[in-house]
Amino acid sequence: MQIEIERKFLLRNDGWKNHVIDSRVFTDGLIASDAGGKVRVRLGEAKATITVKSPRTGLRRTEFEYEIPRAHAEAMFAACCDHRIIEKTRYYVREGETIWDIDVYGGDLAGIALAEIELQDESQPFTIPDWLGQEVTGDRRFSKRNIVRLYLETGNCPSMADLLALPDA
Repeated sequence: MQIEIERKFLLRNDGWKNHVIDSRVFTDGLIASDAGGKVRVRLGEAKATITVKSPRTGLRRTEFEYEIPRAHAEAMFAACCDHRIIEKTRYYVREGETIWDIDVYGGDLAGIALAEIELQDESQPFTIPDWLGQEVTGDRRFSKRNIVRLYLETGNCPSMADLLALPDA
């Protein structure tokens, strides 16, 4: 068990691309979600995991993550995830002493990109690079669950402008 403290931002421009130090491709499947918590299966290049995340309290949430066999992850995608499967490339970006995660979605959600930073403490200071835009931490419009829901309802990937136009709930 670990505590996740994460902040999420929109991207202002592509300046982050000059600072990429690594990248990884992931396929995520949403198994269940309720009241802000979720159960996710993830298949990466090197391993597969199942993760249970509690609802947020402020910036914090409890996270339980377990490595599972690759074949189990593939079976969960088929049996448990229905159409709630996303593909993304996570770019690791160094800005000073800080590593940012830039998630660029592919497949049905191509065009969506968000930046995240994981902190050790809620009050940990960090510098906001000039390529970052508006902070959307806790803004449900930008949750993966909401983006996938909008895609399934309309058959189209919502644009960042579409997401910003929604009421923040």
